[in-house]
Amino acid sequence: QVQLVESGGGLVQPGGSLRLSCAASGSIFTIVNMGWYRQTPQKQRELVATITSGGTTNLADSVKSRFTNFKDNVKNTVYLQMNNLKPEDTAVYYCLGDLIRAGDAVRRDYWGQGTQVTVSS
Repeated sequence: QVQLVESGGGLVQPGGSLRLSCAASGSIFTIVNMGWYRQTPQKQRELVATITSGGTTNLADSVKSRFTNFKDNVKNTVYLQMNNLKPEDTAVYYCLGDLIRAGDAVRRDYWGQGTQVTVSS
């Protein structure tokens, strides 16, 4: 079993900050990539950020100047630091783990349950 558990969402005013966490646990052999996606009822799920096993990060253009993502390999946890939040950042944020489970031979995607971020005054 593999679990990805997000935390850190909530309500924040425009211009505020939040830090999301995603902890991967279970029978994991190796994590190849991890990413953050977000979704609203009006939009398809969109990619926000990714980070590779080597630490290379990528951010969507819409958040590049405001968000950063980083990880703690010891804890198998990735973080999304979100600054200068805007109302259009309001969404459910999902963590994705692209990983190989112990005893498995292929890479698979595992999703967290999502955490709500609401930016409103």
